[in-house]
Amino acid sequence: MATTTEISDGFTEKLNALERALASRPQVDAPIIHRFAPGIYVREMHLKAGYLLTTVEHLSEHVFVLSDGIVMVTSEAEGSVTYEAPFTGITKPGTRRAMYAVTDAVWSTFHPNPTDERDVEKILEPIISVNDNLPPDYDIGWKRSLPKQLTDQPCQPS
Repeated sequence: MATTTEISDGFTEKLNALERALASRPQVDAPIIHRFAPGIYVREMHLKAGYLLTTVEHLSEHVFVLSDGIVMVTSEAEGSVTYEAPFTGITKPGTRRAMYAVTDAVWSTFHPNPTDERDVEKILEPIISVNDNLPPDYDIGWKRSLPKQLTDQPCQPS
């Protein structure tokens, strides 16, 4: 289920300001589990209720699934929308979001991985663009998740 409202002009500037404000505060831990199946890479992000975050810019179109919880999202493509699990959507190239977890939530994205690469940084190169809006020493969440959350296990059947 999704409820949408439009957003005003100047979204990128507002998102950059939010991102800079969040970068000055203690970071939260939103564990990311990396899963692999033949030809596909899945990023599964676990959010606690009350988490507010921004995303990197997405360079490719891909499927996302909110499998648990309620998340408020704002982006130029979606406007302001509240997604309630279960929900499946499509992320368009150029999308960058502000997200607020109303409840604990699980948000997954699904990306082509035709070479079955296991190095997540290499997989992400054509998928995302990191904004230069943040301080150079800022610890980007997806990088922080690599050493302790990287899994080499295939996706489990439902």
